[in-house]
Amino acid sequence: MDIQNSETVTTVGALATPALLLDKDRLDRNLARLSARMAAPGVVLRPHMKTAKSIDVARRVYRSGPGPITVSTLAEAEYFARHGFRDITYAVGLAPHTAERAMCLRKAGIDIKMLLDSPEQAAMLGAAGRAAGVIPSAFIEIDCDGHRGGLTATDPKLIAVAAALTAGGVKLAGILIHAGDSYGLRAPAALVAAAENERAVAVAAAEALRAAGHECPVVSVGSTPTAHFAEDLTGVTEIRAGVYMFFDLVMHGVGVCTTDDIAISVLAAVIGTKPEKGWILVDAGWMALSRDRGTASQPVDQGYGLVCDLSGKVYPDLIVVQASQEHGILAIRSGSTAALPDLSIGAKVRILPNHACATASQHELYNVVSGGSDVIEARWPRMRGW
Repeated sequence: MDIQNSETVTTVGALATPALLLDKDRLDRNLARLSARMAAPGVVLRPHMKTAKSIDVARRVYRSGPGPITVSTLAEAEYFARHGFRDITYAVGLAPHTAERAMCLRKAGIDIKMLLDSPEQAAMLGAAGRAAGVIPSAFIEIDCDGHRGGLTATDPKLIAVAAALTAGGVKLAGILIHAGDSYGLRAPAALVAAAENERAVAVAAAEALRAAGHECPVVSVGSTPTAHFAEDLTGVTEIRAGVYMFFDLVMHGVGVCTTDDIAISVLAAVIGTKPEKGWILVDAGWMALSRDRGTASQPVDQGYGLVCDLSGKVYPDLIVVQASQEHGILAIRSGSTAALPDLSIGAKVRILPNHACATASQHELYNVVSGGSDVIEARWPRMRGW
């Protein structure tokens, strides 16, 4: 039996490495923080499950039963539907095969809402709905910062897409927007401005649709940074965010969280030392940590991850400076006067991730702990695939 999945392993120190740890206390604190923030303006929080991909995490989000969620793959939609979730937004652009597959969920009674930004996609979705004998529902994607897809609020195609939805027998759910450029910001004032721009563009698009005679019931905005820095949500009906559940070093660099808020880490074991180079080798490479280098463009580059001791306390300036498939090299970051810790072969460390979504996706399950405790309280499987 794989020791990592064995019920006989009850402590972090006994785990085979590399392994993914999830601090339940930090998770709960992060969930409560954003929920409280959204309660004041009365905006619906629609959590994005692409980060966690776990029904056990979803049940921490919704203690009294399933609520509205966002997903990034149809495999996620099918997985959460099997666990009782009925109100699902698929926040990725539409293709013919995804339209057909999603309509199977729609036919099964799942209120799945699709995302598109062209008349061609509207026609595809309408055709898929007719073939399945259901009425599809879709958001029109709006672009507020040039980060990804979508139409601007003033693009004449916006009204054309809405008309194509009506002609194809598709219900217009509303508009959906994502301020992806907020991930590249640092200053609080800039994040507040990004959140306001996201809101203003979303509301302008909704008003343009309504002025043209189209209902636009949902105005959906969201990114983890803007969700935490928005000061005015007038005209917004819901916010989407995902990485806020776990946070990561990119969000720390943006200024949304501290390292004490980061809820997941990768457990690794020391497998060698190179004192002449100032290196410590561990058995967690990019297969365990991911290749994400999202902090490289930030003022503080965290390499492939920031290193903590077994209890979760950060070692000053100790980062994963290099990663190959199954090897990680720990060293003190350039320019620091911190001392390399004296770690013997077999000693274990915890590595905080650059990008929680990417790191978690390298693993099959979460080993759940609380605070600095060494006790594994539960093992929560993750779903994978598309």
